[in-house]
Amino acid sequence: MPSVVPPGLVELASFLEGLPEPHILCDRDYRVVAANSAYRRACAGGAEVVGARCYEISHRYARPCDQVGETCPLSACRQTGRRERVVHLHHSATGEIYESIDVTPIRDATGEIVYFVERLEELPVGRGVAHAQGLLGHSPAFRRMLDLISRVAPSDATVLLQGESGTGKELVAKAIHDASRRAEGPFVVLDCTGLPETLFESELFGHEKGAFTGAATRKTGLVEAAAGGTLFLDEVGDSPPSTQVKLLRLLETGTFRRVGSTELRRADFRLVSATHRPLRQMSAAGEFRQDLFFRLNTFPICLPALRERRQDIPLLAQALLMRVAPGRHLRLSPAAVDVLVAYDYPGNVRELRNLVERASLLCDGGEIRPEHLAEEVRRGSADAAPALDMALDMAGASAAAGPMRWDALQAQLLRDTVAAHRGTRGELAAKLGISVRTLYRRLAEAKIDLDGEPKPGPAEHPRTAAPRRRSVTPP
Repeated sequence: MPSVVPPGLVELASFLEGLPEPHILCDRDYRVVAANSAYRRACAGGAEVVGARCYEISHRYARPCDQVGETCPLSACRQTGRRERVVHLHHSATGEIYESIDVTPIRDATGEIVYFVERLEELPVGRGVAHAQGLLGHSPAFRRMLDLISRVAPSDATVLLQGESGTGKELVAKAIHDASRRAEGPFVVLDCTGLPETLFESELFGHEKGAFTGAATRKTGLVEAAAGGTLFLDEVGDSPPSTQVKLLRLLETGTFRRVGSTELRRADFRLVSATHRPLRQMSAAGEFRQDLFFRLNTFPICLPALRERRQDIPLLAQALLMRVAPGRHLRLSPAAVDVLVAYDYPGNVRELRNLVERASLLCDGGEIRPEHLAEEVRRGSADAAPALDMALDMAGASAAAGPMRWDALQAQLLRDTVAAHRGTRGELAAKLGISVRTLYRRLAEAKIDLDGEPKPGPAEHPRTAAPRRRSVTPP
């Protein structure tokens, strides 16, 4: 720990130095006044960080997180006066990682908050860069889902995953298992789709020899197989109605009987279930047991459809391409990425995987181009643009859109929209159907000032440029 520590904080700084997790001490201006060795190793490659601001280290931002569309835990802690926790994507010595951040206020003798202790903990359930088996994504919808996963995983609470087919519910269930205290135990999957009553009960609870025709031997059920681990019931909304009461009893009492046995057995597992069906509406209509729904719905997590996290598509597509065509070192051309991002994906990530696998088989070179993608994707992309690209009518650029590159068209539309806007930045982001953080990122990518004009280049110094009237007011 550096020797330059504010008076009265030497003891606190010494305490933080002895902690294994990365910790920093910040003042009200986000400036780091002390950092332990774990933080310097994890976040700065061992370099000194005292004097820098936390957002400069973690995000490489020039402004605080809450000014670029993030949720800033330090700012929230300053407002509420309580400990705050968020999940952020951070730069680290090993690349981009998702971390859980706890910020605790430190008060002086008068009760005023003067410092903040920030603790960082890497989340094992997701990474911001391509990873062979992990969850992938940067988007706000993905991060909200990841935050819920990180909160529920350490507990034994029953989790219900809800989302369209192909959104990766089994992958999320496995991530919850891997981040739980049961990670060393088994992860057992039962697909409830199409199972008749007798087979479902036998698969779940097991059966004794001679319990029914064809039961030549005793069979251990999946409840027993999942002992000490996690049982994942996929498409639980398709479970036979007559077995739902037995599943409810299992969850309520933690006990079960094998088919054909009178012996009561005790279960030791954590249940995660998933469905693409609207269980709440089904239970209200009497199509699914309402008491079972409430028991399954202890901690619901909604998985976003791929069209709700379009900014993750390039990352996912390249990662999937590496999996379906290992060793070929294929890459996606910018034009192909444009087409993929614009498509709506009724089959979600599963459909994206099929698309890139097909494209890899059609590609003879090293770069996948639009002509390698399925015709329905190329045709559908014109009608599946996100809200920002729907600004065509507002910009009056429909006729000129054809020959322009997708990214050039986006930049032009964004420039025209910003120039015409007279509200706050939050209102502008809402108009475009994106988050404030995404707005800032797109402005930076297109090199657009908030007045809708290109940023001055090296040949045009800001002091010599003509003054401009700002059209977007602060929030």
